[in-house]
Amino acid sequence: MANVSGRDGEYVVEMEGITKTFGEVVALEDVTLRLRRNEVLALAGDNGAGKSTLIKCLAGALQPDSGTIRIDGDVVSIDTPRRAKDLGIETTFQDLAVAGNLTVTQNIFLGREMVTGPNSLLGILDKKSMRKRARELLDDLEIDVDIDEKVENLSGGERQLVSISRTLLSDPEIVIMDEPTSALSVEGAERVLELIARMQSQGISIILISHNLDYVRRAADRIHVLHQGHSAGVIDGDDADQDDIVKRMVGGMPEEERNERAADA
Repeated sequence: MANVSGRDGEYVVEMEGITKTFGEVVALEDVTLRLRRNEVLALAGDNGAGKSTLIKCLAGALQPDSGTIRIDGDVVSIDTPRRAKDLGIETTFQDLAVAGNLTVTQNIFLGREMVTGPNSLLGILDKKSMRKRARELLDDLEIDVDIDEKVENLSGGERQLVSISRTLLSDPEIVIMDEPTSALSVEGAERVLELIARMQSQGISIILISHNLDYVRRAADRIHVLHQGHSAGVIDGDDADQDDIVKRMVGGMPEEERNERAADA
């Protein structure tokens, strides 16, 4: 986990005034997102609302044109995905990103293989240690799959669980989950929601991006809605009403709330 200085604060992530343009297209304009320590924050919005752009700015895949990002209270520049990982941020994307012809263990350690020998280039793969660590990781997450099974033989839900478990190998503080239940069966989606709850119980702060508002309302402590690159408000999960979420997704922040914010500014 990243060694940072401000872990006593309320927020583990603070993105303030984030603006990102692509030519004349404004993808994000003055967006502020705050992730509390050990919470599940859902990011909701219609296609083109700016969800992917915002999380890519946090994951190091894109750099904002303006704005500030703080991790544990410290201002940071996240110019590469490697830098995001160093700060304790891992991301799992909706395309599953698993290699079907490899085993569960090989997928978990893909690109981060353990070796024995004088150095990582000349060493020999430490298959025994990788299998042991993979089993420990899956047991901690209560994921019941065979570590020696090829991923192509797993169900869609099991593949997603393996993909998510791989992000936890580095003991991250923050996990971004982009549409983790997309294209899964009801049973597979339920297993992913259970995993999210277990991850939160282990102290991980999670940003959950999903179009499934039922899953969002069940999993999230708060819901941040985006509309056409602007913030449309943050709703407490216990009070989340699906109609209210949809109205914000379609029409943006209600005028009364926008006026109240302007008066408080």
